[in-house]
Amino acid sequence: MSVVRTQGLRKTFGSVRALDGLDLTVEPGTVFGFLGPNGAGKTTTIRILAGLARPTSGRALVLGEDIATARRAVAGRIGYLPEEPALYPWMTACELLDYIGRVFGLATGEREARTKELLDLVGLTQASGRRIGGFSRGMRQRLGLAQALVNRPEVLFLDEPLSAFDPAGRKEALELIGRLRGRCTVFMSTHILTDVERVCDTVGVINHGRMVVEAQREELIARYAVPVFRIEADSGSVGQITAWAETLRALSWVTAVSVDGTTARVVVNNVETAKKELLALAVQARLVLTLYEMVRPSLEDVFLQLVGEGKEAE
Repeated sequence: MSVVRTQGLRKTFGSVRALDGLDLTVEPGTVFGFLGPNGAGKTTTIRILAGLARPTSGRALVLGEDIATARRAVAGRIGYLPEEPALYPWMTACELLDYIGRVFGLATGEREARTKELLDLVGLTQASGRRIGGFSRGMRQRLGLAQALVNRPEVLFLDEPLSAFDPAGRKEALELIGRLRGRCTVFMSTHILTDVERVCDTVGVINHGRMVVEAQREELIARYAVPVFRIEADSGSVGQITAWAETLRALSWVTAVSVDGTTARVVVNNVETAKKELLALAVQARLVLTLYEMVRPSLEDVFLQLVGEGKEAE
């Protein structure tokens, strides 16, 4: 039985339609990656599933309960971390987790043990006695993740949980999320596609309030696999490769182009044409190439195709 399901979910704010008949299903014990461009409806969906907003129409079911009518019954069985967690700045990390434990009705001994366990889990043991008001954004995000886990939730909703972390902190947080697989269901919205590739079992792509596609990660990449060419120029060619990428976007056999520094990734819909013309066009643009190869498509390439932004620069 699915633990999270929406059916024809709609949410409007005046004339703005944030969700437009959203359907999704999340299986128990999995890590679900919820992807979409800014304004696609990710945060609205999570707020409805967490019982913090009501849909205009449609249904949202969590743990078999309609969240609109059974919010109190479900609240103690889920965890929620917003993108910007609201934490009491005058409390210490220990005091906050103890307070959350009281809210969930944990006994004194259990609160103490759980607080110690979670502070160690998120790497805040040494900062446990410091006031939250002096925490960095990354530290607040770590503490927010800890408070979302106090009640050992069956479903954990995470809204852009990794955006505040540095690379080392992101790696640790991803490992933690991965360890939750099988112990609880994780529903994670993010725009960091490499994180989804590393930790998520299933991916749902939303755009304009509707589900574009939902599938297992590898199935998604395989289904929409298209050839990708990777071209790297020397360090002095940033301006040249950017201008070259602009000319490629106008070609019918080019699906998507993204540029990062002196590296371009070109997604094509006609491999034979690309093999004949792409390198010649690079030479014509007087690019000094250090790498030219055809590579396996990434989730980013699939995402750009699905949301219709393939011709936009990254």
